[in-house]
Amino acid sequence: MNLPNKLTILRMILIIPFVIILLSGCLGVYSSLAALAIFIIASFTDMLDGQIARKYNLITNFGKFMDPLADKILVSSAFICLVELGMLPAWAVIVILAREFIISGFRLVASDNGVVIAASMWGKTKTVSQMVLVIIIMLNKFFDSGIFGTLLSILSPIALYVAVALTIISLVDYIWKNKQVLKDNKD
Repeated sequence: MNLPNKLTILRMILIIPFVIILLSGCLGVYSSLAALAIFIIASFTDMLDGQIARKYNLITNFGKFMDPLADKILVSSAFICLVELGMLPAWAVIVILAREFIISGFRLVASDNGVVIAASMWGKTKTVSQMVLVIIIMLNKFFDSGIFGTLLSILSPIALYVAVALTIISLVDYIWKNKQVLKDNKD
């Protein structure tokens, strides 16, 4: 169990207190701030584990499987919580989650055919944009007035549409670059 894999596991573990604190409000007025801090730390581990794994050649099959899964669970959990709290429109989350299911199924078919589909730059950019969207939406709760509040109210819809657009672009990119996976392999 190397450091990048430990960071991935930490990200998975952090999802639990993030969801509990955000939805329960168990820390009173500090609940949203604590949940935001946990989300930022968890998101940071995503960047850190990949950099460490590549720099020190610590790439493992566990990491290849669990790192993207941890990202999907973290971001999906955040989106579902934000819909529950009325802070994010359900349609956007449906588009984003549908993409994740489609790509997961696509990768499963590829795997059955002996093809490994690596993460693309579009996919990585999509994940970052989604994490930024969660942070911006959650920051809105703290700054509902003033210059920063105004800036966040302008940035929120922009971040939402950018995240949804990158989600769709990354889906099309994955399928287009790997369309041979969908062809029947009949001789």
